[in-house]
Amino acid sequence: MTDTHDPRCPWCLAFPEYVRYHDEEWGVPSHDEAHLFEMLILEGAQAGLSWATILKKRAAYRAAFDGFDPEKMARYTPKKIEKLLADPGIVRNRLKVQAAVSNAQAYLKLRDERGGLAPYLWDFVDGEPVVNRFRTLSEVPAQTPVSEAISRDLKKRGFRFVGPTICYAYMQSVGLVNDHLIDCPSHPDKR
Repeated sequence: MTDTHDPRCPWCLAFPEYVRYHDEEWGVPSHDEAHLFEMLILEGAQAGLSWATILKKRAAYRAAFDGFDPEKMARYTPKKIEKLLADPGIVRNRLKVQAAVSNAQAYLKLRDERGGLAPYLWDFVDGEPVVNRFRTLSEVPAQTPVSEAISRDLKKRGFRFVGPTICYAYMQSVGLVNDHLIDCPSHPDKR
C-alpha cells in the first residue's frame, strides 16, 4: 500500500500496478490504434466491476484475445467464445465476451469509414484533451455531454458496452480528458 499522504489521485493508491497505470497511462493522450482498441474492450469488460479487477487481468486478456488484434477477434467462432468463457484469467461474462467480438467487427468498419478510433475520437474534443481542474474525487463526473455523444454514436455503429459512463471512463483512460486532481503530480499544471 502506498503512503496515504501521497499527492497522487487517491483512487490509485491500493497496489503498485494501479499506481503505475495512474502515472504512465491514465489521462495521457493516446493516438495509438492498438491502445485505443484495447482500452475500448477493457472498459467494456469493466462494466459493473472495479477497474482494479480488470487491470489485474489485463495480461490474461491480452493473451486470451490475441493481443487485441481486431482482425482476429472479428473472426472468433462460437467455439472460440466458449473457450474464452472457460478462461479464469478474464471476466467470464458471455455478453461481454460476445461484445468484444462484435466490437472488433464494428471497429473494422469504423476504421474503413473514419480511419480508426484516433481520428474518430479526437474529433469529439477538437483534437485537444479536455483538462479539468478538480480538487476532489467527488467533483469528477461519471459522464459528460461528450461521453453521451460518443456513446450514442458508437451504439449507432454497432458497438456494445459503450454507455455514457463507460465512454467517460474510456475518455479518461486514453487521455481525451485529463481528470488528475489539481494537486496530483500527473496533472498537466504540475508538469
